[in-house]
Amino acid sequence: MLTPTEFATYSRWVGIATVVMAGLTALAFLLRWGVRFRFVGITGFLGVVTVGLFALSIVPIVHTPVPGAGKYTLVYDNGATQVVITVPPEVTTETLEATLVQAANDLFSLGRLGRGGDRLVVIARTIRHPQPNVSEPVILGVATRSLSDRTDTHVDVQIL
Repeated sequence: MLTPTEFATYSRWVGIATVVMAGLTALAFLLRWGVRFRFVGITGFLGVVTVGLFALSIVPIVHTPVPGAGKYTLVYDNGATQVVITVPPEVTTETLEATLVQAANDLFSLGRLGRGGDRLVVIARTIRHPQPNVSEPVILGVATRSLSDRTDTHVDVQIL
């Protein structure tokens, strides 16, 4: 994963390219080149990329790994308070608990809508096959954490 320092370096180089392209755009307008409006688009795009890279150098996207957490797949996310993940059927209780904490921390965002409460609910499920050609979803556990407080890292985990 890239570090904020690397994003700052990239934003500096893309910023220089943006300034150079802006100079070429001004020159194209002075000399009335036929491609001058394409240069405007290129300059604007480079400006957007520069701002994005600069923002990533200030506010990095960092996910802290939880020891013992396993792989999970996001199945459903309503963008507000409920998320469903799937885990392998042979998951152990300890791994499930760590995976629920990992998912709750990874999927937390202050931009989530708080409709229906201020708690993020992460539901872990798996698919079991009791008979051939028959599949049934089984809920294994639920984790909840605060949606309104980033510093509150306490995650309530309930294994079912």
